[in-house]
Amino acid sequence: MNSKEILTSIAEEVSICEECKLHHYREKGVPGEGPPNAEIVFIGEGPGFHENVQGRPFVGAAGEFLEELLETIDMRREDVFITNVVKCRPPGNRDPEPEELKACRGYLDRQLEAINPKVVVTLGRFSMARYIPGAKISQIHGRARRVNGLLVVPFYHPAAALHRPSLRSTVERDFAQLPELIKNPAQVPEYIHEKKEEKQAEQLSLF
Repeated sequence: MNSKEILTSIAEEVSICEECKLHHYREKGVPGEGPPNAEIVFIGEGPGFHENVQGRPFVGAAGEFLEELLETIDMRREDVFITNVVKCRPPGNRDPEPEELKACRGYLDRQLEAINPKVVVTLGRFSMARYIPGAKISQIHGRARRVNGLLVVPFYHPAAALHRPSLRSTVERDFAQLPELIKNPAQVPEYIHEKKEEKQAEQLSLF
């Protein structure tokens, strides 16, 4: 199968998935959307109310802000692939639980393998922790590194800037790096995770 066919197959699997309890709250699965040859993949946390209804990622206020940010680098939503670490809405927009993250892990891995993007942008703490465990987003946002062959750059979630307007300029500066990362990714260092004694959950801050 080609990349488009693989992504379509994954979307179909997500729509009927029962690998974790989130399927009980699902109106529509939200596998993600975008071109199969996208240069950038954005990975958020999980679908919210509007996403669950429409079956599309980032269609609320955070999605509108994401589209505004893309415009600042002369890109459109249609140019990038947007998805989440979990494909069904956690009830009450709570944080995804470990078994839910594990259940969806294979879907995301297969999506990235099919798309083979130049840059993976994590939005928020849960997608960041997928690739850079134990880190604090306030300390490493905007700092690209290679993780298992992927060029990963952690960003604040757009919702964080909506809740804390003081973060808006930081988010905009981080986004401004993307065109250069796409053109010149060679200098990005490999990330080496150092095992820490603290629990990962205790190290993650909300923003």
